[in-house]
Amino acid sequence: MPQSYEMMYILRPDLLDEQVNQQVEKYQVFLQEHSAEEIQVKNLGKRRLAYPINRFNEGFYVQVNYKCNGQQVAPLERAMRLSDEVIRYLTIKLDTDQPLVTAISDSGTSERSFPRDRESKPVTAVDTSFPAATDDDDLYSAEE
Repeated sequence: MPQSYEMMYILRPDLLDEQVNQQVEKYQVFLQEHSAEEIQVKNLGKRRLAYPINRFNEGFYVQVNYKCNGQQVAPLERAMRLSDEVIRYLTIKLDTDQPLVTAISDSGTSERSFPRDRESKPVTAVDTSFPAATDDDDLYSAEE
């Protein structure tokens, strides 16, 4: 029974658009040749990295979802490890019981929106002033 996988990889930022498309197609053909099914490729474009990788601050992000029996994962990761164009990759096995949710939309924001649990209420001011001190208030005792 085929298992669902999601792979995200980052290509060097100094590649031309044509070279990026060639790399994306290269790994897509690789999966097709190794009998992967339901291949979905999403090129997320050039984005800023969370931290520098090999002195690069940006990279082309590509997300690939596919189904296979598991034997195709190791050769694909080996091909990426040997490639000079791929600076980072990660493959995860997806849980088949839960629906597939894309982490990043085309606009670069999360596709999921979270409803507010609380109603919006106006903020009320709280009186934080202290009563004025009087002569009757003895802060220090004179009896010693």
